[in-house]
Amino acid sequence: MYYPKISVITPSYNQGDFLEATLESVFEQNYPNLEYIVIDGNSTDGSVDIIQKYEDKLAYWVSEPDKGQTDALVKGFNKATGDILCWLCSDDLLEPNTLHEVAQFFQNKPQARVVYGDTKWIDAEGNLIQERKETPFNRFIFLYEHNFIPQPSTFWRRDLYEEVGGLNPEFDMAMDSDLWARFAEVTKIYHVRKYWSCMRLYPEHKTHRLRATAHIEDTAIRQRYYGSEPNWSLELKKATAKSMRLLWKLGTGCYWRSASSALTFGKPNFS
Repeated sequence: MYYPKISVITPSYNQGDFLEATLESVFEQNYPNLEYIVIDGNSTDGSVDIIQKYEDKLAYWVSEPDKGQTDALVKGFNKATGDILCWLCSDDLLEPNTLHEVAQFFQNKPQARVVYGDTKWIDAEGNLIQERKETPFNRFIFLYEHNFIPQPSTFWRRDLYEEVGGLNPEFDMAMDSDLWARFAEVTKIYHVRKYWSCMRLYPEHKTHRLRATAHIEDTAIRQRYYGSEPNWSLELKKATAKSMRLLWKLGTGCYWRSASSALTFGKPNFS
């Protein structure tokens, strides 16, 4: 089997409680053509000591002040030389064998340029909250309902990233939504029914803390495509998209065999 080089970028800032588990989830892939890059934002909580523990396995790492997560990611992707790109936040995990499955997918589908798998939600201790099965990509639902693509389970070809201009540093929270939207303008987005990552959810999680900022950015992204569409039309399409998503998930078994545990701090918003 041919193993394309896969570049994994981890942006990190004061996530010492979770960082080592994130790093180990990547190294334990045992993927033979891995390029792992860690961009730390000058952490003060011992994260640098953890990174240094693994520096012989890293292609590149740095710890220096930056302008936030997107800035760190841009720096990481500018260093990356892989054929396939992705990022994994410093509190998330890759599921075992993910990189091998991703490589096999792109080998089997040479026309594919981007793919996402499913994810699991876990808590701060790593306990399963819920298995999140997704539907295939639908641009109408994506634009009028919410961003349902799990970021740590998403992988794409380098030439696609370069074609759309990469991450937009103007977005601090919805940078993934923005990137997926621009991907969808130029190529088909594929989905594979496999768990490729674990997303860690807890009250201090950035998405939970900065939900208002995420909503503002998400609205700005969608407005590019809504244009001057009247509110009544927008509301009708949003309701239609929500119903479509619910029925599609029901019809494809996305709600089957999910963990019954519920979040005690509220449902997160990944829009």
